Amino acid sequence: MQFLKVSREQFTKDWNGCLKDFALYTIDDRFSIDNPYDDIKLPKRATKGSAGYDFYSPLNFTLAPGEIIKFPTGIRVKIDEGWALLMFPRSGLGFKYRLQLNNTVGIIDSDYFGADNEGHIFIKLTNDGDKTLTVHAGDAIVQGIFMPFGVVDDDNADGVRVGGFGSTSK
Repeated sequence: MQFLKVSREQFTKDWNGCLKDFALYTIDDRFSIDNPYDDIKLPKRATKGSAGYDFYSPLNFTLAPGEIIKFPTGIRVKIDEGWALLMFPRSGLGFKYRLQLNNTVGIIDSDYFGADNEGHIFIKLTNDGDKTLTVHAGDAIVQGIFMPFGVVDDDNADGVRVGGFGSTSK
C-alpha cells in the first residue's frame, strides 16, 4: 500500500470544482491556487502505535457551527486487493468540535486508485458542535485506517470501476 499525490492537473481541476463552495468560509489571505499542490503532505502515522494515517488540510479555513466544507486532499492511495481504507475524523476534533465526515465513514476501495479521477480522495466535513473550528493548511484533519475485508464464498462481483464517487452503483 502506498500514498501518492494526484497529478497537478487533476488537483487543479478538482480544486477549481470546489472553489464555488469556498465563498461560504473564511479563507486565509495566503490562499492561492498555485500554492496548495506543492505543499500537500502525504498521510502518515503520528506514532508507532497509531492505527490511523493522518490526512492534512491543503487550505486554511474556519468552520462555524452547522457549516460544511468540501475539499480535495491531493492524495490517492494504492491499496492491496482484499483491503480498504476507512476514513474518520481525528478523535480530538470529533470530541472537541463534533466534527463529522458527511458520509459518516469514508470507504476507499482498492480499485478506486484506477478511477478516471486518479482515485483523488475528497473530504467533506460538517461542524456539528457549538464552537467555531479554525484549521490551518498542514493541520491533521482526518485519519485513514487500513482494514482487511472478506467476501462470501459465492461472491460474483464482476463490475469494473471507471468513475469516481458513486460510480459503482451505475
